[in-house]
Amino acid sequence: MLTKLEKEFLRSHSICRIASVSPNGQPHNVPIGYSLDDQYFYLTTDPGTVKLSNIRYNQKVCLLVDESKKPRRAMVIRGMAELIEGGRAFDEAMTVIANQRGWKKKASGEQVVIRVTPSRKSSWGLD
Repeated sequence: MLTKLEKEFLRSHSICRIASVSPNGQPHNVPIGYSLDDQYFYLTTDPGTVKLSNIRYNQKVCLLVDESKKPRRAMVIRGMAELIEGGRAFDEAMTVIANQRGWKKKASGEQVVIRVTPSRKSSWGLD
């Protein structure tokens, strides 16, 4: 789904903004660190956050990775979020995150992994 140039752009950044929607229709948009492999975006959050509550209600999310310096470049990724709270999938996701960010792997219960499967993308400045 992603071009080589888009992957290079995304891998050169570590922070995106994630937008989610609450049960009463209120948007919520916050910065968050991310990692990615060839198929998914991986984000982690503390248990009990607003974004986690929103995703439990509605799995549709939107990610934005952008630069404010010129030339301005950005990518918007829309997709479905899956919450991973333990097991093998959690360990595999934490391995991707630890390898890309240089983090010590977190244990299940300390963090929840948000795995986003992209379904649509748009970008500008990545020609």
